[in-house]
Amino acid sequence: MTSRILLFDPVERFVAGTVGQPGERTFFIQARNGSRLISVSLEKSQVQALADRLIYMLREIKQSDPTIAIPKIARDDAPLDTPIEEEFRVGVIGIAFDDSRQLIQIDLQAVSDNDQEEPDFIDVDDLSGDQDILRVLISPSVADQFSKRALTVVSAGRLPCPFCGGPIDIRGHLCPRANGYRR
Repeated sequence: MTSRILLFDPVERFVAGTVGQPGERTFFIQARNGSRLISVSLEKSQVQALADRLIYMLREIKQSDPTIAIPKIARDDAPLDTPIEEEFRVGVIGIAFDDSRQLIQIDLQAVSDNDQEEPDFIDVDDLSGDQDILRVLISPSVADQFSKRALTVVSAGRLPCPFCGGPIDIRGHLCPRANGYRR
């Protein structure tokens, strides 16, 4: 099986969102250009890590070239586009900055079907694998917007326990710091 590169260059909308109730949510990233819509699912921690890394990258871009302007764009609070059909589950995420075009390239690679361990990073130029890749090229302004929304989506889940930090369900939770008593 050969890999597919699902390229969005340019992208009209690039957002993170969820489906389901807190504690049972499925996280998605969607890319849309015209009538073409791709949704990929991933873990909450991956959404958090991507948002954090984009914020760090934007800081680095500003520090390396202070003449680069990153204008603020309107916040996107609209729900995910429907239908939400998972193209694949994300395993590895790669990020690169194309200095010549002043765009950030995000590669979301599908989880590998074989038993090999996932690499710690992917080479954004290496297409020798057999996993599909969603490749999105976004401006720094869109990266800023994506990061803010993604962090809001991640933090909209269950509140953390003030004692152990674990998530508190609607019915409470058995807190290990309280010797198993419900909080």
